[in-house]
Amino acid sequence: MKNDKLFERIVHGIFLILGLVTVACVLLITVYLVVSGIPAIAQIGLWDLLFGKAWVPTGSEPQFGILPFILSSVYGTAGALVLGVPIGFLTAVYLSKKASPKVKQLMSAAVSLLAGIPSVVYGLVGMMVLVPGIRDLFSLPDGASLLAAIIVLAIMILPSIISVSITALDAVPKEYEDASLALGATPEETWFRVSVPAAKSGIATAVVLGVGRAIGEAMAVMMVSGNVANMPSLFESVRFLTTAVSSGMGYADGLYRQALFSIALVLFLFIMLINAVLNFFLKGEKRS
Repeated sequence: MKNDKLFERIVHGIFLILGLVTVACVLLITVYLVVSGIPAIAQIGLWDLLFGKAWVPTGSEPQFGILPFILSSVYGTAGALVLGVPIGFLTAVYLSKKASPKVKQLMSAAVSLLAGIPSVVYGLVGMMVLVPGIRDLFSLPDGASLLAAIIVLAIMILPSIISVSITALDAVPKEYEDASLALGATPEETWFRVSVPAAKSGIATAVVLGVGRAIGEAMAVMMVSGNVANMPSLFESVRFLTTAVSSGMGYADGLYRQALFSIALVLFLFIMLINAVLNFFLKGEKRS
């Protein structure tokens, strides 16, 4: 008995330490980004940084406006969600409720494989196949554009949305569906009016993971978007917040380097804000 209690205390202590380490890592990252990014914001000006439309960090009169990056990231993430969420959600419903065990096993393996593909491979395939296809289809001088980035991001968020949504749907008690069917509802009505609402918290979590993957992706986006600091347009080359940091950090110095840390800080705050807002609404729904 004493050995069991001692073992429980040891395990509890290990879990507590690991949890504290995780929290400490987040705090350290936050502090580092704030300390590294604030000097550039103070020198450039918050308004000029966030709402400036020109990014010329190496010019004779440097300009550090990141509004094109912010809007490109927002539009790209929103477009990826518009394309990816319905496809991923409906696929999850099919695999959880309709597909045979063999089909579910096969497609689940394919989804897992899709999640394991490196970002650079998505970018390479997009650059070799998608970009020329968009160029030829719409008669453009260059297919590297916001549209190409949206399509690639939509594909990349599918595994997260599908796998987490399947887990949430499978966790719905079977009694809920049996009661609905006993009242005369069709299987399809039961899936979308009983199972999906019961699993909405898990499905919302899947969407949050998709948002995090889309807004934080850099390599694949850089390879298909053109990486040019233009105001966002569907068929023009654009640069995202992530690609702005990754493309300039290797050689930037002085105020330019500090401005890149400011971009990273803005990106970090965006992700934190999105998570906070979604968690607020989820907790509000649970209370109601």
